[in-house]
Amino acid sequence: MNPHDDLPPPIADPIGTPSRAAAPASAGGEAYEHLMAQFARDYLRDRRAERRWRSFFRLAWLALIASLLYLMFAQRHPGATQTTPHTALVEVRGEIAVDSEASAELMISALKNAFEDKGAQAVVLRINSPGGSPVQAGIVNDEIRRLKAKHGKRVYAVVEEVCASGAYYIAAAADEIYVDKASVVGSIGVLMDGFGFTGLMNKLGVERRLLTAGGNKGMLDPFSPENPQQKAYAQAMLDQIHQQFITVVKEGRGKRLKETPETFSGLFWNGEEAVRMGLADGLGNLDYVARELVKAEEVVDYTPRDNVAERLAKRFGASVGEGAVKALRNLAPIH
Repeated sequence: MNPHDDLPPPIADPIGTPSRAAAPASAGGEAYEHLMAQFARDYLRDRRAERRWRSFFRLAWLALIASLLYLMFAQRHPGATQTTPHTALVEVRGEIAVDSEASAELMISALKNAFEDKGAQAVVLRINSPGGSPVQAGIVNDEIRRLKAKHGKRVYAVVEEVCASGAYYIAAAADEIYVDKASVVGSIGVLMDGFGFTGLMNKLGVERRLLTAGGNKGMLDPFSPENPQQKAYAQAMLDQIHQQFITVVKEGRGKRLKETPETFSGLFWNGEEAVRMGLADGLGNLDYVARELVKAEEVVDYTPRDNVAERLAKRFGASVGEGAVKALRNLAPIH
């Protein structure tokens, strides 16, 4: 009896040699497939999580941008939907210039909103400004007079610390001007300043070489000798602008103005003296005007302001803009 008779016959491998390792090989294949399946599941789970986080950050950026735009718009047009009786306030603060908070563009926008609101009983200009551009001040003065004629609402100017030069140019368009007894008011004049360096250049041995096409193109050049004809031309221009200023003040103040040789000399006075000279109508602040004259104690501020959202945008503008661009670029679906 053969001792191997009870054993099953050997299994031939593909090349014909017997193999008893087929079962372990099959088990190893199953383990490999299980491992790959687990890896695929983990990979898909990570990808889904990544997509969720990416979508979250996109939405967060878009929400931030939308919030900033809303805040900027809301505070750029304060009180635009106010309908209850109130006193409309427009601030005139700082230098009157193109890129300042007291630019003609911003003030006119605020004034239009204030005049167009049916609930606004009157408009108050609260002024604290040393002046600035006669052009910007003139534009605002003209617009105030136009809006008064169109809407039939009174305008009051209330002076805090300073109302000088171009700021008084604007105040002259108001129906009445109120000041504090210590306010600084006036400076009705025009100036053009500069420097001359010709003497210093001669001492240093520096030669100025200026080429122009046009005899007056280099007018008032600080490194060239003063030209009497050009100086006379500039002075005539200043006198003309000064006369425009004087005309606006006389039209605005009318018979209330007690003109003296010093009134239009460029001097300024305290509020008490300004009232005596007819440059102002009385002593009073915003609350007094709203309560006693307008008869509407609620004050709604229409002044466009550099709000928190805008300050953040200016401070972090580069990074916010870059993040917004990236978020918008990533809005395309992931394949």
